[in-house]
Amino acid sequence: MTTQNIKTADQMYFTKEHDLVRKSVRDFVKKEIAPNLDEWEETGETPLHALFKKMGDLGFLGIRYDPKYGGQGLDYWYELVFLEELAHIQGLGLPVAIAVQTHMATPAIYEFGSEYLKETYLVPAIAGDMVTSIAVTEPGAGSDVSALATTAKKDGDHYVINGSKTYITNGTQADYLTLLARTSDDPGYHSFSLFVVPTNLPGFQVSKKLDKLGMRSSDTAELFFDDVRIPKENLIGREGEGFIYQMQQFQHERFSAIPGGYIVAKDIIDLTLDYIKGRVVFGKPLIKRELLQHRLAQWLTEIECLKSLTYHIVQMKMAGLECTREISMGKLKAAKVLQGVAADCIQMFGGMGFMNEALITRFYRDARIISVGGGADEVMCQVIARLEGF
Repeated sequence: MTTQNIKTADQMYFTKEHDLVRKSVRDFVKKEIAPNLDEWEETGETPLHALFKKMGDLGFLGIRYDPKYGGQGLDYWYELVFLEELAHIQGLGLPVAIAVQTHMATPAIYEFGSEYLKETYLVPAIAGDMVTSIAVTEPGAGSDVSALATTAKKDGDHYVINGSKTYITNGTQADYLTLLARTSDDPGYHSFSLFVVPTNLPGFQVSKKLDKLGMRSSDTAELFFDDVRIPKENLIGREGEGFIYQMQQFQHERFSAIPGGYIVAKDIIDLTLDYIKGRVVFGKPLIKRELLQHRLAQWLTEIECLKSLTYHIVQMKMAGLECTREISMGKLKAAKVLQGVAADCIQMFGGMGFMNEALITRFYRDARIISVGGGADEVMCQVIARLEGF
């Protein structure tokens, strides 16, 4: 067999058409994001309206959405290509900000929203004409979504929203929020509804921009709602079903975090290899130390296992199978792999790893979010345990 006839592993899954999309996203990251990322990390904010408009013009913000709403109508493999290439951005802040637009705030509108909501809010989000955000977490309710206290009371042809949300990515720039609020005092999961809430309405306020450990190129806010009136048409789907809709939307969010686990971890290892090949200690490069070789070899094995699980999940999605269990496992594993690689590799940088000027420190800080955002590790374990019947 000639080498020309030997396929790479990626060629088992991706076609030339996939490769063209991959190149387009990669070129965009190289041209529009990489030269500006350090500045955005320093200022603590990316100009999302300008960036998203460019992405919308290239069709990046609606990979799987129906072309009638401006999407590309492509399948889950193209979505994976998009997420993998975004993960090569040298920091998790901006990929998460983009994923909020594509995988966290718009899926419920697309799947359950009326034509009015799709035309008014989904279409401009896909086009990059509006920035959106997902508003679920509250000061007293994070992973326990059922503890939400923000209310939406029916008043004639409107709902009146009161309460607060916190840790809201894109919160200082969002034109509208996909917001979960309590619409009934009854116990149980059918007391919540999902709404589209424009941020230019009276009574809405960005209480403050939050200062985070990592993901510094992504703005995160605390939001306040004081008698914010929205038309009843801004209800997504049926009243009382918002919790269910949000649980389904979480699956898109959690899946979007998984490719970053193996892509960023591999990028960290490549960065570390470049450093320890040139770092001479006690007469020879650090890369020649068997301990470090074995540690990196073990992490590369973990990365490959996570990647294989991710591709298995995509195959399940393509087949229309339920994959909450596998997505939960994938997110849990992605957190362990990414944080483990970042911790071991920053140690290999020695004193340089303690300097903010080193890229490895950004990766180390940013990696922490994956165990918290979109459902903590403990929540993923609980989901898996419940689905396993124990």
